[in-house]
Amino acid sequence: MKTYSAKASEIKRQWHKIDASGRVLGKVATEAAGLLMGKHKPIFSRNMDGGDFVVITNAARVKLTGNKSQQKLYYRHSGYPGGLKSTSPEKLLKTEPTRVIEYAVKGMLPKNRLQDRMMKRLKVYAGEAQTGAKGA
Repeated sequence: MKTYSAKASEIKRQWHKIDASGRVLGKVATEAAGLLMGKHKPIFSRNMDGGDFVVITNAARVKLTGNKSQQKLYYRHSGYPGGLKSTSPEKLLKTEPTRVIEYAVKGMLPKNRLQDRMMKRLKVYAGEAQTGAKGA
């Protein structure tokens, strides 16, 4: 018996909507990452980008357990000496609530060439989904 390998022409993408209001950040990110990778499909293979589109709504209402909202830090660097900056999820949820979910999902995806393609299929909205979203 031969090992089955999925072809690009066999991949059919679907749209999935996840409501993040009142849910824990890690649980939402895990569900989204699995759908983006296509792990729920029987034709899943690690070397093919066979995942679906994911729309996450109400990102501003996501919960963090414990003291993570004050103690956890997100880092970024400007590229200049002394340019390391940090932000807490509490501040980030007030200014850019979609970034918190995007960072969490990106951290759960494989670190390879397919990661950018998978992230392009993730749509995150701070409130309810826009009326013009395709298939959502």
